[in-house]
Amino acid sequence: MNKLFTFAMAIFASLLPTLAAAQEAVGVDQRINQIFADYTGWYVSFIFAPLPGTNFSWIALWLVVGAVVFTVYFGAIQVKGFWHSIQLVRGDYSDPDDAGEVSHFQALATALSGTVGLGNIAGVAVAVSIGGPGATFWMVVAGLFGMATKFTECTLGVKYRNEFPDGHVSGGPMYYIVKGFSERGLPLGGFMAVLFSIFTILGALGGGNMFQANQAHAQLAGVLGDYPGWITGVILAGVTFAVIAGGLKSIARVTEKIVPFMGVFYVLVSVLILIINWDMIGWAFGQIFMGAFTGLGVVGGFTGALIQGFRRAAFSNEAGIGSAAIAHSAVRTKEPVTEGYVALLEPFIDTVVICTMTALVIVISGVLNQDPETGLYIWNAEAGRIATEGEVSGVALTSAAYARAFSWFPILLMIAVVLFAFSTMISWSYYGLKAWTYLFGEGAVKELIFKIIFCVFIVIGAAASLGPVIDFSDAMLFSMAIVNIIALYFLMPIVKRELNSYVARLRSGEIVKHK
Repeated sequence: MNKLFTFAMAIFASLLPTLAAAQEAVGVDQRINQIFADYTGWYVSFIFAPLPGTNFSWIALWLVVGAVVFTVYFGAIQVKGFWHSIQLVRGDYSDPDDAGEVSHFQALATALSGTVGLGNIAGVAVAVSIGGPGATFWMVVAGLFGMATKFTECTLGVKYRNEFPDGHVSGGPMYYIVKGFSERGLPLGGFMAVLFSIFTILGALGGGNMFQANQAHAQLAGVLGDYPGWITGVILAGVTFAVIAGGLKSIARVTEKIVPFMGVFYVLVSVLILIINWDMIGWAFGQIFMGAFTGLGVVGGFTGALIQGFRRAAFSNEAGIGSAAIAHSAVRTKEPVTEGYVALLEPFIDTVVICTMTALVIVISGVLNQDPETGLYIWNAEAGRIATEGEVSGVALTSAAYARAFSWFPILLMIAVVLFAFSTMISWSYYGLKAWTYLFGEGAVKELIFKIIFCVFIVIGAAASLGPVIDFSDAMLFSMAIVNIIALYFLMPIVKRELNSYVARLRSGEIVKHK
């Protein structure tokens, strides 16, 4: 590991001259784009390749099949355990003397900050504009099944975490893969853990911060006027470093305030719009249900709606990626299953509630063009999606839909996007740090080096157009899912044993409330 650490430092040192001259050198971003496109394009194409004869990405199917398997295996735990999950988040069963760094609520907020964000704002708009309103139905279905996946991975995260004498903990797939495989006498645990850690670090540096910084700057520049991206990057990097330098407790204190604020703000505006248009809610749900099975004129029909719904849900809630298990591992508890219960709320909040709210507002607003005679949506073949007012898409489509009710919404959306980006960055800094320390070992200096590297990439992401880099980063996130779900299949009997023991003790009264 020391040799690996030395090698990593040598690579970083070789990049410093390029990073320092990034603002002065002409075409640095283009060269970076070309390098990543040339050397990583094949891998990106492989990860997101469609199944033969379809447009359905095999990696999305991989996540959905896993979610269905876990739902069946654990007897629909997302339904049976929903109320108990609420009780745990409220702190009803929290013992302050348990090992760990954060409460159930703080762990949930930290993990949510890594999933709730631009996927809920722009991702839903993409799904609805390509797959029609029916994509919302399949997005919700995938989210409901994904709750069982989150339950499985986060239970394992707590069970096999490392607890240190000073009170801090480290956990996640890299730990439960090694320990769980060893416990069951299975080979390749160490190799899979290292592979997962590498994917996590790359995903954190790319999708976890460069993409977020890039989108935050784009929104700011769109409202305030164009200005150099490095200014946004430096400000975001400075604030992010100030937070992550304090460790997870600092992150948890920030996210437990930001995430509820963002969620409540977004949901309240959505609810207000729905109340104003209460007479159209029934019609909108009708469009969603009919579109789920007919397509309502959208190219691909039922299949197109299903594909877009499943794909967007997988990108939005990260069930199966393994990232949430890292945050949840730090919770104060001696019962691993309790955090599995808490974690299953994430896909429900992220996909079932927030994504559905967004979709309903978009459908009701009328920004999607329909033929008044047939009621079918008008397809823009050139753009490859439904024709929209102003021909906008993505986050601009969501902004236009909400602006029809509140003209000031685009400005508040800008603020929300910046907050979403910030909370996602600080959460992913923790995920990447835990993977980093797994590979290179614990230590203040080693951890500081990663934090500095992470913040440097925030500036790069805001200053440059790094399309291929972002594509590669997204591919890394789903590469995490390949390794993680394979491990979950082998380790789910251990989770079943933990669940049965916990439920039996809960029913017998051995496990008592502390509030």
